[in-house]
Amino acid sequence: MLKLQIDHPEVDADELEQLRDALGRFLEREVLPHLEKWEAEGYVPRDVWRKAGEAGFLMASAPAEYGGGGANFAYEAVIIDELNRRGAHSFLLTVQNAIFGPYLAELGSEEQKQRWIPKIASGETLAAIAMTEPDSGSDLRNMKTNARKDGDSYVINGQKIFTTLGHQADLIMVACKTSDDPRAGISLFFVETDTPGFTRGRKLDKIGLNMQATAEIFFDNVRVPAENLIGGEEGLGMKQLTTNLAQERLVVAIEGAAMMARAIEETVAYVKQRKAFRQTVFDFQNTQFTLAECKTDATIAGVFVSDCIRRHLSHELDGVTAAMAKMWVSEAQGKVIDRCLQLFGGYGYINEYPIARMYRDCRAARIYGGTNEIMRLIIGRSL
Repeated sequence: MLKLQIDHPEVDADELEQLRDALGRFLEREVLPHLEKWEAEGYVPRDVWRKAGEAGFLMASAPAEYGGGGANFAYEAVIIDELNRRGAHSFLLTVQNAIFGPYLAELGSEEQKQRWIPKIASGETLAAIAMTEPDSGSDLRNMKTNARKDGDSYVINGQKIFTTLGHQADLIMVACKTSDDPRAGISLFFVETDTPGFTRGRKLDKIGLNMQATAEIFFDNVRVPAENLIGGEEGLGMKQLTTNLAQERLVVAIEGAAMMARAIEETVAYVKQRKAFRQTVFDFQNTQFTLAECKTDATIAGVFVSDCIRRHLSHELDGVTAAMAKMWVSEAQGKVIDRCLQLFGGYGYINEYPIARMYRDCRAARIYGGTNEIMRLIIGRSL
């Protein structure tokens, strides 16, 4: 199988392989046997999160002095890669580690880091990010959820939708309007979900990625301490959100490259044993030509992603390159998996086959992390 390569002086290849092996064994034992059940239920049970914490797979790159793993992004990349290669991509270690984690570890106050990093690292606390609203997705400046200062607290009102892990999360980073200034009116808050006035709506019935407990959430006079304001100053939200965007988009690209590699592996194994017209499906020239194109796309994706990881580890990954990686890899991912499903024939449309789940799940990659239309805008403006 095509394998993620990370070439950087700060990376210990042997340690990364040990991490990959340990995570693979954990997934085989604790996750993969239960995927169908969890897909039907719409969430991963709490005890599995705690086991992942005990095994050291949560908050891998958060500072060790707060209970994190103290590793660099290469370790997160291997975790993302292995999850997708094993078909466990809906087990959202990635959201805790590489998406929510940096906001807390890099922007949080000393008190916030001491309070929450150890709990997330142990699996005791699940974290989520709430930005999207029913009437504002990519257009964050149009959000309606607001936070108004009241003494030593802020009072939050509004609603969010498409909140990944929203039905389970104990701690949510919420983007709110704190003024009417269109340029500096957004602030970020950490909100604990046991706060009065916070409610969860329905768990959303999606095409795929059903284990992610995606929900709509509501804020009705939710009062949070002023110290829960991230950065300690109003109006920093848009600037804060951009600090991790390149990494978030790189995460989507790593996921896509790994899932493409798995799709090809599954398809090659299937067509080599499936027979039609007295020969294997692999023996047909059309099959080999199709898979040749798929492997080429997957190889290009892997090389591009590896280079982006190398740049990111050297603090050289710019937003435009990350946008190109997210856009191109997610587009290639959809094309490759669609072609692979076709080679399964009718069986590719049956849910018990991994290719069917990949087909359903990969479609969202062109939407989350910033739609590919937004990626094109970012790239176009750089020309």
